[in-house]
Amino acid sequence: MKRIMDIVLSLIGLALTLPFILLFCILICIETPGSPLYRQERVGKDGKHFKVIKLRSMRIDAEKSGAKWAQKDDPRITAVGSFIRRTRIDELPQLINVLAGDMSIVGPRPERPMFTAQFHHEIPGFKNRLIVKPGLTGLAQVNGGYDISPREKLVHDLYYIRNLTFLLDLKVMLKTIKVVLTGEGAR
Repeated sequence: MKRIMDIVLSLIGLALTLPFILLFCILICIETPGSPLYRQERVGKDGKHFKVIKLRSMRIDAEKSGAKWAQKDDPRITAVGSFIRRTRIDELPQLINVLAGDMSIVGPRPERPMFTAQFHHEIPGFKNRLIVKPGLTGLAQVNGGYDISPREKLVHDLYYIRNLTFLLDLKVMLKTIKVVLTGEGAR
């Protein structure tokens, strides 16, 4: 049932958001050189690696000195990037990942392999979040997002996994709309 919902919602989502994705692709290309889209390796269900698709929100050379999490007022983030991150528009191309079956609409957000390994060593139980497909949005994202620590995110992720129901997914999706409209927890 969840997979059917993911397919239907990702198709509807892509149909509705494709004009916005294309508009922001153009704006990104006007602002900075390079591809407006990028693929980044993440860890999914059962530790399987896959590539998420995102709109680029940082300068093309943002990770020349290595990967690091974005900070508040990060100088690597472009003007267009700041807006698409605040509104989560940069995540919309991941509807393709949902359609492909790598992700679900709702679930714990997928982390990069290096951060998954780091958090696994620092936070007991962190890998337990890998028993479900990662999501485009999740309980942690609508309860603090970038403003909470990985340890706090894990608490929300594990609650979601233990209480996974259609009703909880619906609540997270509705709360996601509020987060997108208010920019709550964005960086």
